[in-house]
Amino acid sequence: MSLSVMPGNGEMSFLVSRWIFLRALGLICLAAFISLWFQIKGLIGSSGILPVNSYLQAVQGSIGASRFWLCPTVFWFNGSDQALQVVCALGTAAALALTVGVAPIPALILIWILYLSLCVGGQDFMWFQWDVLLLETCFLAIFLAPPELWPGIGKESVVPTLARWLMWWLLFRLMFESGVVKLTSGDPNWRQLTALNYHYFTQPLPTWIGWYAQHLPAWFQRLSVVVTYIIEMGLPFLIFAGRPFRIVACVGFVFLNVLILLTGNYNFFNLLTIALSLFLLDDAVWHRLLPDVLWRAWGTGAVNHSPIGTLHVVLTVLVAVLFVGVGVLQVWSCLMPRQPTVDRLENQLNVIRSFRSLNSYGLFRVMTTSRPEIVIEGSNDGRTWKAYEFKDKPGDPHRPPRFVEPHQPRLDWQMWFAALNSFRNERWLQYLLMRLFEGKPDVIGLLRVNPFPHDPPLSPNATLRIRIHLNS
Repeated sequence: MSLSVMPGNGEMSFLVSRWIFLRALGLICLAAFISLWFQIKGLIGSSGILPVNSYLQAVQGSIGASRFWLCPTVFWFNGSDQALQVVCALGTAAALALTVGVAPIPALILIWILYLSLCVGGQDFMWFQWDVLLLETCFLAIFLAPPELWPGIGKESVVPTLARWLMWWLLFRLMFESGVVKLTSGDPNWRQLTALNYHYFTQPLPTWIGWYAQHLPAWFQRLSVVVTYIIEMGLPFLIFAGRPFRIVACVGFVFLNVLILLTGNYNFFNLLTIALSLFLLDDAVWHRLLPDVLWRAWGTGAVNHSPIGTLHVVLTVLVAVLFVGVGVLQVWSCLMPRQPTVDRLENQLNVIRSFRSLNSYGLFRVMTTSRPEIVIEGSNDGRTWKAYEFKDKPGDPHRPPRFVEPHQPRLDWQMWFAALNSFRNERWLQYLLMRLFEGKPDVIGLLRVNPFPHDPPLSPNATLRIRIHLNS
């Protein structure tokens, strides 16, 4: 039995939605792996800032055999520079396969394993919310993707309803928790609607459009906070309503993320959120949006109605029970923070957390109101100081901010966090200074300007220092 992909059969179809979502996810994974590939040796290579082999040796000495479960990574078998490059290359190949629609389930499994390995081995450089969001999305997409090795346009198996709802549940938690934490954190700037008075110039990597956004009137900034609350805490409930309500939610989510994308560099985070939002649209909506020639390409095929395997159904149900149960706990924790009972229950999730695929979300729960910048300088004589300049974080005031997304310069991001905290306690920053002192090429390659292009500051009188520059 076959069923036309064209609407009008009385059944709500998400075949085109899934096709678009999985291709978008493939492109996002491609950007994530390639971005990291160009930085990996300088970050965690043998001569990098935090060598992965040294880290894993320390973990092995601390937790023994449980390391394979608590720190799941393929680098336990080989953590050489060549292995780092191979993992990035295999991840890139798997992302390409997902993008063109070849063996989507094996590709997603491989992407999840490899990116999880990079997140664990990446230590301080791979603890960002978009990294765990990508892992969770890819993991759930395994149960959403068509089982065929080469499905072909218009010939894919039906979209599993439970897997589709799990993806919507992820989007709900991402948006709703992001809004709730702004109010429950106790930050007066969010409660008094003044947070966006500071956001654009204090965010890690602003764009040049962010400069103009910073100079918008105060009343507009307050209104923008209100709109953000409505989108993040009101629209998520429309996800589980009918088609018109899901369209409203999708438009609101895309609108907010496009604005964030234009004013700040958050690599693939906003693109991934937009991809999740577009999956709210069923095929009848896409039929009105897409050109007829594309729709005919999908509509000429037949839907494969072969039954889903029993193992696939059982695994999907088990995953659903876990993700819904833990997700409800996480949402409740956002609504009612610092509850002892919730804290005790969350402590039982440490093993699950090690796989970074079932997460809480919420960026900028506390708004920074000033912008400290770390300046690293070197000298060969103790008198003349030359500054190291980073590629993408603000430095030279005469160099305007630029767009770098979906690429993430991870060292630049860490420098922003270090400036906000007690940088003297940042282990990675101490190792960065050591690598600069030694003139390690892989680490120097992460910078824009090396003031010692021929000889690193290694003379007896040489030294490095850190200055904090504050823009308030």
